[in-house]
Amino acid sequence: MGTVTLGVSIAVPEPYGSQLQELRAGFGDAAAHGIPTHVTLVPPTEVAADRLPEIRAHLTEVAAAFRAFAMRLAGTGTFRPLSPVVYVRIVEGAQGCTRLQHQVRDPEGPLDRELAFPYHPHVTVAHGISEEAMDTAFTTLADYAAEWVCDGFALYEQGSDGVWRKLREYPFGAGPTGVPAQLNSPADDAAEATIRPS
Repeated sequence: MGTVTLGVSIAVPEPYGSQLQELRAGFGDAAAHGIPTHVTLVPPTEVAADRLPEIRAHLTEVAAAFRAFAMRLAGTGTFRPLSPVVYVRIVEGAQGCTRLQHQVRDPEGPLDRELAFPYHPHVTVAHGISEEAMDTAFTTLADYAAEWVCDGFALYEQGSDGVWRKLREYPFGAGPTGVPAQLNSPADDAAEATIRPS
């Protein structure tokens, strides 16, 4: 039947999403343009393609019961030396992200999985680049700030080219706007058409 690699995340809206993506690319992170700026809820997870309907139903149920919450980013942090990552810190909304990822990864649901590290919501701006470049990212974004209302999340699929593409948005409750748009994000229908059981 074949498998697909999925991820679930909160999109960082414009203009912040593209700003951080361009900065990440400028720091020398070659993967930057294939990864929309986001807060991870479920990291890359390989699943059988025929489980997609079950996963979508689960995410719809989680989103319907959740409510919008404020998100605010400020300053930088790093997971070094445990992991070669520099990130923008979430100073408001971390609790909402934590509750949401717990529900998405419900042990009784289709996206239950172990995490390599304890969950720590953040926005990655450099990963796996030189120490000097990560130091530059850490310093450059030390005064960075952004805020918005998070009112949904999205399901993404990683293509064979390494690029993450949005499959579907999941707005909270009866939220008016759903997931914030990001520039250069493929349309849902086009992205969804790329998934075919092999």
